Amino acid sequence: MKPEMNGAESLARTLLASGVDICFANPGTSEMHFLAALDKVGSLRCVLGLTEGVLTGAADGYFRMRNQPACTLLHLAPGFANGIANLHNAKKAGSGIVNIVGEHATHHLDYDAPLTADIAGLAKPMSHWVRTSASPREVAADGAAAVTAAREGAGRIATLILPADASWGEADRIACAAAPEPRADVSAAAIADAARALSQRGGQGLQAHGGETLLLLGGEALREQALEWAGKIAAKTGCRLLAEGQNARMARGAGRVKIGRLPFDVDSAVAALANVRRIVLAGAKPPVAFFAYPGKPSLISPRDCEIITLADADHRLAAALEALAYELDAGHLVPSHIAEPRAPGLPADLGRPTADGIAAVLAAHLPERAIVVDEAVSVGRGFFPPTAGAAPHDWLNSVGSSLGYGLPVAIGAAIAEPQRKVLALIGDGSAMYNLSALWTMAREQLDITVVILANRAYNVLRGELARMGGPAPGRVATDMLSLDRPDLDFVALAQGHGVPARRAQTLDAFSKALVHSFAEPGPSLIELIVD
Repeated sequence: MKPEMNGAESLARTLLASGVDICFANPGTSEMHFLAALDKVGSLRCVLGLTEGVLTGAADGYFRMRNQPACTLLHLAPGFANGIANLHNAKKAGSGIVNIVGEHATHHLDYDAPLTADIAGLAKPMSHWVRTSASPREVAADGAAAVTAAREGAGRIATLILPADASWGEADRIACAAAPEPRADVSAAAIADAARALSQRGGQGLQAHGGETLLLLGGEALREQALEWAGKIAAKTGCRLLAEGQNARMARGAGRVKIGRLPFDVDSAVAALANVRRIVLAGAKPPVAFFAYPGKPSLISPRDCEIITLADADHRLAAALEALAYELDAGHLVPSHIAEPRAPGLPADLGRPTADGIAAVLAAHLPERAIVVDEAVSVGRGFFPPTAGAAPHDWLNSVGSSLGYGLPVAIGAAIAEPQRKVLALIGDGSAMYNLSALWTMAREQLDITVVILANRAYNVLRGELARMGGPAPGRVATDMLSLDRPDLDFVALAQGHGVPARRAQTLDAFSKALVHSFAEPGPSLIELIVD
């Protein structure tokens, strides 16, 4: 006699009761009972991805826009391993995700079947919380605990390992995750320390340093309300405002506080901070180089720079900046650094695509409230300043910098915010990591415009080779950094996944393709050929 409710159904109902209503899934045999439970429960939306990196990236994008965790359904240790790169990115971004990972039935583990491996060992480095359900009657409580863990702080990665017999065995209850704990407020002492640094009232030692004071922002300090408070603080103190180079989501566009990013390459970053003597951190970490380079520093800030922490990413960052503004008597001020609307129209030269020209076309056509997912790793670094005066939008970066984040994150963002246009700017090398995301976009008819910036190379690595002090690339090195013989045909690849596509080789063609794509619902792809 079949149980009235098995462990899998108790988990599905627990997820729904706990506010998790979407599952990005790629199931295998061990997850068949959970899959059947999703059918029975009905109201938990299930989105199929063809590779696990698409699932974990989509869950990341969903959290960034909704601030609620989604769950993933992954098949055993290899399935989890396939999703690790984008779990790394999600963890760095502070995204909350509940991973459900199928496992062999407990009595089967001793036989070392082909797919047997240490799931918990794989999960621990990429998760804040890991648990294996010991019996069907514990599954609901374990599921609720996973959701509770995913909601902690800014967001956490929780991984629940679900043995097949815990899934198919009889359960007798559902559970509900605890209400999220309120974010911590910063202390009065931290606010006072930051105010002294920003107003340069720190005593003779600080006064003697001179130089600039920088307010370095990260996490939710880059949302619209928090940026307004930062703009008021800058209006009062004259401090510089800067964002971490890699950040999960930033509010941008005309009428909002304009803020630059710390440059990627180490020389530019060092130069940008050369005159800074005090850094106040609000949701950001002390600035470090991406890699170790011969003869170059790991810490980007000057050696004599004082670093003061106002708040970390888990604090209520908008409230912390508001309190700091009032401590500085800046609460009544008009924010500085407001982005002016860009002049209407397109650039005069609509020929060869350059970084500035592409950015100008993007700024001209970007729909209001668009979500921009940026994985244009080399060409795209020039897009940021020229788009500051575009229509108000959100800009999402890869925080962990593992390639292949952009297309999956665009899926999650589009599902989280179906009324908003999503624009995914993707380098051709990055696109190939999780290209099957296009199929999910087509199947779900998501309103995503994908722009592939095709320079036929891992161009970012050519710059890295020079920064590492290596010689000019020879035949082998050039071959390893080039994407030719054959050229990738993204129009054909997109159409093969069910996504309409076209190619542009001039800015004029690109502009027309963007207008067409933004006017039509559903996914589309533009392959833009760049030098």
